[in-house]
Amino acid sequence: MPLTSNSVSATDRTRLDTRFKVETPEGIDLILRPAGLVPRALAFSIDLMIRGALLGALFAVLALLGQFGTGLGTILLFLVTWWYMVLFEVLNQGRSPGKQVMGLRVIHDDGTPIGWAASLTRNLLRFVDILPFGYTLGILSCLNHPAFKRLGDIAAGTLVVYRDTPPAAPELPQADALRAPFSMNINEQHALLGFAERAHSLSSARRQELASILAEPLQVPAERAEQQIHGIARGLLGPT
Repeated sequence: MPLTSNSVSATDRTRLDTRFKVETPEGIDLILRPAGLVPRALAFSIDLMIRGALLGALFAVLALLGQFGTGLGTILLFLVTWWYMVLFEVLNQGRSPGKQVMGLRVIHDDGTPIGWAASLTRNLLRFVDILPFGYTLGILSCLNHPAFKRLGDIAAGTLVVYRDTPPAAPELPQADALRAPFSMNINEQHALLGFAERAHSLSSARRQELASILAEPLQVPAERAEQQIHGIARGLLGPT
């Protein structure tokens, strides 16, 4: 029997939709998109290469200092290994260089920025995720958790999500802001703004054809209707 939308159970839909909805104290719903195993592995690989290059350069210099350089190198190895991620996550809005390249960030489960305690917990528990070798436990946990969490994330109450870029302000044709000669509901406002935003993708003839439909309610000649719509759209959009 073919699978239809009516035959998909609520549990199946939950499994298909990996987005998380978090309600803030202000009553605003945040939609979070947890990152899966592949982008997280790529981000970690980038960070691993950066740390390797940094340590390689440091050890090449410290080798010139003999035993003192060896001891100092051991201390730096510890600091870079365990504090590289923590410092970037806390001081750079949850983004290490690798995560920044992949468009990811680490946050608390409630959507708030990650703090010192949570970052330390998730990163110190990497020694558990790597067991018995090659991040086996971490990979298994990530693949079996609905939010793709490794063990460190579960213990710290953190989530790796895609960092959504804020929507860009719509580009409208140049026109003086005008007030509509009649009241409009929200759908009509969206329609006028949509026409102005898509004006560059329409031919001149098509724009005039569509705009002329509103010539009478706008109380302007058909040839001026398009410019009038652009002006009203500017007025609806407000200062930018």
